[in-house]
Amino acid sequence: MSWGDMERQRPELAAFGAERLNGMVAYLATTRGDGSPRVHPVTPIIGQGRLFVFMEPTSPKGHDLRRDARYALHCAVGDSGGGGGEFHVAGRARLIADPAARALAAGLSSYAPADRYILFELDVERAASTVYAGDQTAHQRWRLGE
Repeated sequence: MSWGDMERQRPELAAFGAERLNGMVAYLATTRGDGSPRVHPVTPIIGQGRLFVFMEPTSPKGHDLRRDARYALHCAVGDSGGGGGEFHVAGRARLIADPAARALAAGLSSYAPADRYILFELDVERAASTVYAGDQTAHQRWRLGE
């Protein structure tokens, strides 16, 4: 259930996802305590078969993920026509306390995460992409176990 599973099973989809997410602003959807959705900007980190996000320890998204690990993550798009294409993943998040994993994520990151930040690894259960080229639309989908 890692990014690496998708890389092994669908390398072209994983490469497109890494291009659209890694080090870029993306939108993380979580679930509030009352069950309603919440969306947050994040900067995903992808490398060595893993998908991470750092965040402030007081962030509502962190509280949401500790209570209900389900998430969805969608890349930003370049314009109203879906410029660059769309990519999204969904699965479950895990709070990471391991210093070696934290060092790996920090080393892969496009920015220097503050020491106070907490780290989640996002397990990937499904992913999809949509690329728009003129009148053509190309879709790819992957689900763990397919």
